[in-house]
Formats: sequence, C-alpha cells, structure tokens
Amino acid sequence: MARPPRFDTDQILDAAVRLAASAGPGGVTMSAVAQAIGAPSGSMYHRFAGRSALLAEVWLRSVERFQEGYFASLHSDTDPRRAARAAARHVVEWSRAHPEEAALLLYGPWEFGRAGWSEEHTGRADAGNQRVYAAIGTLAAALGATGPQDRDRVTLALIDLPLSVVRRHLRAGGPLPPHAEDLAEECAAALL
Repeated sequence: MARPPRFDTDQILDAAVRLAASAGPGGVTMSAVAQAIGAPSGSMYHRFAGRSALLAEVWLRSVERFQEGYFASLHSDTDPRRAARAAARHVVEWSRAHPEEAALLLYGPWEFGRAGWSEEHTGRADAGNQRVYAAIGTLAAALGATGPQDRDRVTLALIDLPLSVVRRHLRAGGPLPPHAEDLAEECAAALL
C-alpha cells in the first residue's frame, strides 16, 4: 500500500503563491516551493510534470478563485447598474481578502509561462477569459452599450479601473486603503 502524500496540492500551491507574491513568477521554482514546505525537491515532480505545470496551476487556481466571486457579483442583481457596481467592488474586496493571490494575478499569465502551458491549461485559461468577456458583454448589452466605445467604457469600469486601484497599493507593498472598495464602485458608476 502506498504511503499517503505528506503535502497536498493546495499546500504546494499556497507556498507557490507566497513565493510569487514576494519574489514574482521567477521566484516560483520547483526547488524553492519544495524548500518552502519542507519537502524533497523530487517530490514536487510527483504532482507537477515540471515548472511550467506548477506555474500554470498556481496561476489558474488563483484566477479561477477570483472569477468565481466575480461572476457571482455580475449576476448579483437584476439591475445591471447595481450588478456592475458590485463587480467593480468585488475586484477590490477579493484583493483585500487575498492580497498574495491578488499580487500574483497582477503579473498576468504570460509572466507565468503561458507559452509553455499544456493544452489543458491553456484551454482552462481561455475558457475562463471567454466566460468573463461574455458576462461583461451581456451586462454591457443590458446597459445599452452597443458600440465599441460603449463596450470599452464598460470594460474600463469593471476591469481596468478596479484593478488600477488595487495595483498601485499592492505593487507598493502596502495595504489597500479603507475607502478602496467605495472608490472602485463610484468610478464604475460614474463611467456607466
């Protein structure tokens, strides 16, 4: 009978998130993660085919966790303006609750080696992105945003501006200010 693993996948990915938040994607190596959790380096290869697979999984787990709440926010109200405000607010709320994962996501998938990901990993990433843009497109249509400029305005309000509120503080290594959620929501409302 095989011995049960000493470290589960979430423990390994949690250590990878901490390394990425403190040292960037370059700090996430198989040996660095193994050392962070006190595991032999070789044991990492029992869970991940290589560094590319580790980077893909840490990125995807973080982005999928974020997207779960984001979709819930986008569908939280039948009034599209209130749903949009909730979505903008969620970006900041989630980032406050998960600062290390939020710092990781500021890099983007290409810095996490997307070019070397497996088809399964790129498929998951693409499906998540398509789902986000489809949901934003549906909300934009409900708001009457039909032209390219109007759709860009909705994307700016729901993605770009809330991320800029988060980015500045996380990149500086500081906490988000208490008014950050309100600011993201008010900016989204003003644009819409």
